[in-house]
Amino acid sequence: MAVRHRLIRKPPEDVWGVLSDAEQYGDWVVGTSQVELDEGRWPELGAALRYEIKIGPLTLHNRTVVRRSEPTAVLELEADSGPLGTARIAMELRPWGEHTLLIFDEHPLRGAGGALHNGLLDAAQQMRHRAMLGRLARLCEGAESPARTTPEQPRPRRA
Repeated sequence: MAVRHRLIRKPPEDVWGVLSDAEQYGDWVVGTSQVELDEGRWPELGAALRYEIKIGPLTLHNRTVVRRSEPTAVLELEADSGPLGTARIAMELRPWGEHTLLIFDEHPLRGAGGALHNGLLDAAQQMRHRAMLGRLARLCEGAESPARTTPEQPRPRRA
């Protein structure tokens, strides 16, 4: 299981503003490209995104579904990587003074990813998560007013 944490120097509302903006998903999730809204309103329960992840010469067509959403506190996702299986991704946003302590937890649920799960893969995930949380922190901390998803804003294209 790969668990990391990161102190983000913005309040939970600002961090949630970035997490809840489907258009910024590819800006902080390492390796993603061509992110599109597939279903629902991100990050409401049941909403889904489709995207590609490139791992060397391999391109995976993934889909991520919101399984739990408690604005400014918890976002839990299920990422489906086709033949590699599915993974649970949980993000908890804890107020830490004026800032946010983000706890990021990812582990395989079904398929090959779970069957092949080992310490070496955990180490690789830790490196990926460090990069992702760094990107997320830069997005949150660099914006004077982070993008927030509202009914008036354009939504990602549907596939």
